[in-house]
Amino acid sequence: MPRPIALALVPLLLTGCLERTQPTVANDPRPVQVVRVALAPATEARRYVGVTKPRREADLAFRVGGRITERSVDLGAHVAAGTVLARLDPIDLGLAVQSAEADLAAAEAQEAQAGAEAQRSRALVALGHVTASADDTAQANARSGRQKVIAARAAVTLARNRLDYAVLRAPADGVVTAVIADPGTVVAEGAPVLRLATAATPEIEINLPEAALPTLERATATASFWAQPDTLLPVHMREVAAQADGKLRTYAVRFTIADPPPWIALGMTATVKLDLPGDTPVATLPAAAIADRGAGPMVWTVNAQSGRLTAQTIDLRVLRQSTAVVAGLSEGQLVVSLGTQKLDPAALVRVAETVPLPPTDAGQPAARE
Repeated sequence: MPRPIALALVPLLLTGCLERTQPTVANDPRPVQVVRVALAPATEARRYVGVTKPRREADLAFRVGGRITERSVDLGAHVAAGTVLARLDPIDLGLAVQSAEADLAAAEAQEAQAGAEAQRSRALVALGHVTASADDTAQANARSGRQKVIAARAAVTLARNRLDYAVLRAPADGVVTAVIADPGTVVAEGAPVLRLATAATPEIEINLPEAALPTLERATATASFWAQPDTLLPVHMREVAAQADGKLRTYAVRFTIADPPPWIALGMTATVKLDLPGDTPVATLPAAAIADRGAGPMVWTVNAQSGRLTAQTIDLRVLRQSTAVVAGLSEGQLVVSLGTQKLDPAALVRVAETVPLPPTDAGQPAARE
């Protein structure tokens, strides 16, 4: 073969060697597992830690001063109304009663004498033997004697009451939460000796920021205790502090437990969960249905008739170990629930199985935690 012809055939031969058949992928519909979207009202859950406290707690004190000679209860004691809690030395108070009784006896004697003189004066003035002025003086002395008896009797009652005040009794059923003074201590009138919490329904006190107050009325509250974390109890808001704490800038809110179990004790730590209704409906999907292709959370929705996939951006509210709560979907949409990372928008799919919605804690889609 002549050399020029051979050189001319070289490019053709090289071109034939470099050409390759382009790979073709059969676009057969791939079977996918889907879940049907079911929307439900969204709820936003907020949790706050609080402490169990009594509804009423008071410092108990003697209504008289003196030296404590006896304390009948200790810290944590459960007492009934009328139970003797402590006593004062009654000697001085007893002497005061004797003195008041003696003053009463003297006043009664003076009243009897003044009354007799008034009667004689009234008879003599009728006969003209005593002047009207002298009779007026006798009658005034009789009235004064009666008033002195009334005052003396009140003093006796007061002295006896003070003697009775030397015994400190429980005003209601409750539990002793603090012991402030021990026997031998000389206390002044009104000085706290014991602190008693009434045995009424216990309450949970939490501190809320001011941003949470506007939605508090619409919230549904439940409580769990650290001592019994698996027990969930319904609670009801009773009061909100009128003024924020000066240091924390939070508001104290109290919740009552309608039917408290017997194991609840004062001072226990509790967690109050506030479920707030949301405006946007949400859906609960398997966590495996959520994908991220660099533009944020998304899911693959399926057109059951054409077999086409659509990447739809979602608002991911809650992501748990096996479930996710999302917003941005429509009722009845089909969402791929498994193998989302291996799908492509150009792929055709067919629905092989529709799985049920994953369960949630409340049986409905949960909310932001």
